[in-house]
Amino acid sequence: MRDLGVGFGYLLKGQRWVARHGKQYGFGLLPGLITLVLYAAALVALALWGEDFVAWTTPFADDWSSPWQGLFRGFLTAVLFALSLLLSVITFTAVTLLVGQPFYESLSEKVDRDVSPDGTAPESGLPLWRELWISGRDSLRIVLRAALWGLLLFALGFIPVVGQTVVPVIGVIVTGFFLTEELTAVALQRRRVELRDRLGMLRSRKTLVWGFGTPLAAAFLVPFVAVFLMPGAVAGATLMARELMGEETREEAAPAPDAEHVSW
Repeated sequence: MRDLGVGFGYLLKGQRWVARHGKQYGFGLLPGLITLVLYAAALVALALWGEDFVAWTTPFADDWSSPWQGLFRGFLTAVLFALSLLLSVITFTAVTLLVGQPFYESLSEKVDRDVSPDGTAPESGLPLWRELWISGRDSLRIVLRAALWGLLLFALGFIPVVGQTVVPVIGVIVTGFFLTEELTAVALQRRRVELRDRLGMLRSRKTLVWGFGTPLAAAFLVPFVAVFLMPGAVAGATLMARELMGEETREEAAPAPDAEHVSW
């Protein structure tokens, strides 16, 4: 159980690191803001035209009498929106990391250099287009896995009592695992660690992953919070990746009094 506290500690250390390096925090906000605008537009469109979409996909209910037609289509519209909201939480990190690959790659490298005893950071040696291809490919695989879990948990949510108590908790835990995989991938891909090996490393330290990812997943459920926590989450995941790789990490060094420092 010690790993639970260690994982949560990495989440806090990541937020503290970006608070001490204001320029990196500012750049790290941009991808999240871009993704948030795209997701918000999609959800607003779904809210406005979701009912029309459900009506178009259920022509067999056109001749149903009132109130059954309205109840049936209203239920499907609510299910569609709830499922879309769940998938948006699950996929937000993957899309944000893909949009902000250069930003987060730079941030992760700076964290590595800051805490590395020799002041260096691992480099993949791959061209940018290759890194983007690998990141996109692996993100798609993770999103598909997460979507399958999301559909399963959504279906289990209809079980009386259990669906309203146990299932939501499991959902946050599962989401936290996939969030942690996506976030640690930024640092582990630079170390040329393949997706299968990354998943194996995380599964071998589940309590560490839960300590980091579960509170983060719960926080991401609050609107707009994900945008502001993403830079620190990437920093914390980089620190955790170093432990998973067995790399030595020195205590965080205080940044020099320059333009990057921000007083809160």
